[in-house]
Amino acid sequence: MPIQNIRLFGDPVLRTPAAPVVDFDRELRQLVKDLTDTMLDAPGAGLAAPQIGVGLRVFTYWVDGELGHLVNPDLDLSEELQEGDEGCLSFPGLRFETPRALRTVAKGFNQFGEPVVVEGTELMARCLQHETDHLDGILFIDRMDREQRKAAMKAIREAEWGEGPAPVVKASPHATFGRAL
Repeated sequence: MPIQNIRLFGDPVLRTPAAPVVDFDRELRQLVKDLTDTMLDAPGAGLAAPQIGVGLRVFTYWVDGELGHLVNPDLDLSEELQEGDEGCLSFPGLRFETPRALRTVAKGFNQFGEPVVVEGTELMARCLQHETDHLDGILFIDRMDREQRKAAMKAIREAEWGEGPAPVVKASPHATFGRAL
C-alpha cells in the first residue's frame, strides 16, 4: 500500500493536460492501486493521477460506498445544474461553492482495458466532473464565477500551505474523515 504524495495548488503538473493511457499493463494496475490507497488514506472522494505527479488519464473515486476507477474518461453532462460545496485534496482544508452538471455519464475503461460506464447524480456526478477536469488541467476554482474565484484565491493565499513554492504533502495515516474530491 504505497501512499503517494499529493501535489498542491501551484504545482505545474495540476495545470498540464494528461496523456491518454495506451498500455493497460502491470504499471497501470500499480498506478490504480497507488491512487486508490492514497485517496482512501487522505481520505478523499476522488483522486486523479496528476495529483500524484503522473500525467496519465486515470482517476479513482469513492462515493456513496462505491469504490472504482476510470481510465481515459469521456463525459456526457446534463444541462441541469447543481450548486454545492466542493473541496479538493490539492487544496487541503478549503471548500467552495462550485457549479456542476447534476447528472453525468462517464465512459472509459477499467485497468484491464475493458469498457466501463459510470452514471451518477449529485455527488457522484460532481466527483466524475471534478476528477476528469484534473485530467484536462482544469481545477475546480476555474469553474467558479469571478467573485467566488477571487474569494477562493484569497483563502488559498491565507492557507498555511498557500505560501511560497508549491509544496507536496504526504497523505496522513491519521487523517480525519473530512473527504475532499
